[in-house]
Amino acid sequence: MTRLYEYQIYGVNALFERNDQQRIRLLHLSSAPLPNADNMLEQRKQASVLVELQLTGFNSPGHKGTRLSNTLPGTELTFQQIVQQENQLIITQTYEQSCSLTVTTYMQFFASIRVVKVWNEITNTGTEPFGIEYISSLNIVGLNNDGSSLPYTANHVYLPHNSWTGENQWRKYSLPELGLLYALDGEKLQDSTKVISVSNNSSWSCSQFAPIGIVENDHTGMATFWQLESNGAWHWELTDAALGKELALRLSGPTELHNQWWKNVLPGASFTTIPVAFGAIPGGWQAAIWELTRYRRAIRRPNEDNQQLPIIFNDYMNCLSGDPTTAKELPLIDAAAAAGCEYFVIDCGWYSDGYWWDNVGEWQPSQQRFPGGLIEVIDYIQSKGMIAGLWLEIEVMGINSKLAASLPDDWFFMRHGKRIIDHSRYHLDFRNPKVRDYATSVVQRLVQEYGIGYIKMDYNITTGIGTDQHSDSMGDGLLEHNRAYLQWLDRMFTLYPQLVIENCGSGGMRHDYQMLARHSIQSITDQTEYIRNGAIAAACAANVTPEQAAIWSYPLREGDHEEVIFNMVNTMLLRIHQSGHLGELTEDRLLLVKQAIDVYKNIRKHIPTGRPVWLTGIPLIDDEWFSFGIETPDRLYLAVWRTESLNDHFSVHDPAKSIQSVIQLYPNPAEDKNTSYHVHGNTIHFEFKQNKIARLYEISTTPHQV
Repeated sequence: MTRLYEYQIYGVNALFERNDQQRIRLLHLSSAPLPNADNMLEQRKQASVLVELQLTGFNSPGHKGTRLSNTLPGTELTFQQIVQQENQLIITQTYEQSCSLTVTTYMQFFASIRVVKVWNEITNTGTEPFGIEYISSLNIVGLNNDGSSLPYTANHVYLPHNSWTGENQWRKYSLPELGLLYALDGEKLQDSTKVISVSNNSSWSCSQFAPIGIVENDHTGMATFWQLESNGAWHWELTDAALGKELALRLSGPTELHNQWWKNVLPGASFTTIPVAFGAIPGGWQAAIWELTRYRRAIRRPNEDNQQLPIIFNDYMNCLSGDPTTAKELPLIDAAAAAGCEYFVIDCGWYSDGYWWDNVGEWQPSQQRFPGGLIEVIDYIQSKGMIAGLWLEIEVMGINSKLAASLPDDWFFMRHGKRIIDHSRYHLDFRNPKVRDYATSVVQRLVQEYGIGYIKMDYNITTGIGTDQHSDSMGDGLLEHNRAYLQWLDRMFTLYPQLVIENCGSGGMRHDYQMLARHSIQSITDQTEYIRNGAIAAACAANVTPEQAAIWSYPLREGDHEEVIFNMVNTMLLRIHQSGHLGELTEDRLLLVKQAIDVYKNIRKHIPTGRPVWLTGIPLIDDEWFSFGIETPDRLYLAVWRTESLNDHFSVHDPAKSIQSVIQLYPNPAEDKNTSYHVHGNTIHFEFKQNKIARLYEISTTPHQV
């Protein structure tokens, strides 16, 4: 006979059903009230398999095309038990036919956060190996539908497009726009073969999309959201289910079909999927991002950097651009200190006399660039009261590196017997303990001999689909390398808990929350155009917590006051990555930089606990006007930008709170002749009298519960 299992944990309601065949089905995982299972379609119950699992040599039943549903033995796993242990549900299933295995599902809940972290572990309990082609981290049917008679096409999906210098570009689509049509063949009553999916291949986890998604029901206000936590390959898909009546979501790491991943599991061995975060709450897309922000803060390594938010000067962007010397650095150090910066980072080039791209790997300072030694420059940074940092790209070696030429092939990613070359670099394989030992020795030398307290860890190439050396498949080699790299990172933070290691992947190409659960700060973009940089900055807190999101400010040598102000406003609700030739700015323009940093130091304490708000929507690059805010219980810190527009006026409306007062924080309003504003009810009307203007405001609001 059937049995229901109901759980209400930290605001998340979970409902499972065990049917007559001892199959367990996940019927509900949401902050919405538990539904009446008797009213659910039987087809929905049958489709609500807890774990989709496809093994090599097993039938793939059903007319499904490339969709990863109706798998075997996934649909035939036998339920054993559900156990609640503090903040976890642990569900065990077994299979005992042509092979023997156990699948254990872990669901982790978080106090006061309506997000569930889910992963699966599969263990070979038999005497013969088996091959995994696909295993889901989470499979759930009936998104945003708990009794509604509306078709699932009433939902919209939000996708975060990503590109080098064009990161964090969120767009909203209807499901029919993406090809998923309701009741495509009603007479036959079957699922379609259409799949809305996003896959990531290679080690840039965010090369095309961030590993996040939101499905919002415009009629009910429910928003389902997810985050895949992988620093490499991953896959998710939306399809119809339950004979075309419901919307289904499947989240996973790499698959054989999409990522050339296949795993051979030997007797006694286990494999664990990537973890994924999942939630379903009322309030729409913005509430979903708030909940993800709270969850990201909860899973992150505790560290002082995310509480203190120190100001970092980095000599690269629109500045030295990889050509540092002692003579160039000293005046920059003076100017950065005078402006109020607290870290000074020497970016790329410090380890090579000239062109360095294809010979990196030894990480020894250039005597030609620093005749008195690199330590002379580092000592000078410290004498100015700043902490010194260096750029590093530890996962690569250049094809013209003498060290790389002397090393065996098992140090590197290989395919078909050859080292993989990407952009004139080899990629190190962190599964090799000698590689990890070498990387550790580099960090130890920089910290212990040079006294650095900051590493900008860049990552400018990718592995491609993976390595076939010592692996079951190319995707398997990539996944194992990625996990080995994370273990190495954990060791570095254990050895040097005060060391700040910035996560940079050509800007924001690897801003996933396997990396950002460890790194305290993320380089958001390499965008060199400050106007476009503003739109990326205003959108990025949807993908990364604001206290981790580092944005460049790089006042130009030849510019005006408004250009400096725009640059600074880009950064002031996030993390300041100051750059530019500060020593060559006129005194009045440099004063604007210092004024912004002083304002930031007064408000930065609110950023780690505030929540990001987009009262005028998440902007896209080249939007004419946009805004972004950080909200506290009684304040809203609001940045407003005008890029290129024929309209001098822009309004920001807050539907939830009463506006008590508005103060312009930056620049000094007494010196501002280009902007004005007035308040009418809960709306602020801004007038910016020319293009390329940005301003920062502090708005007092009626207190509310954050």
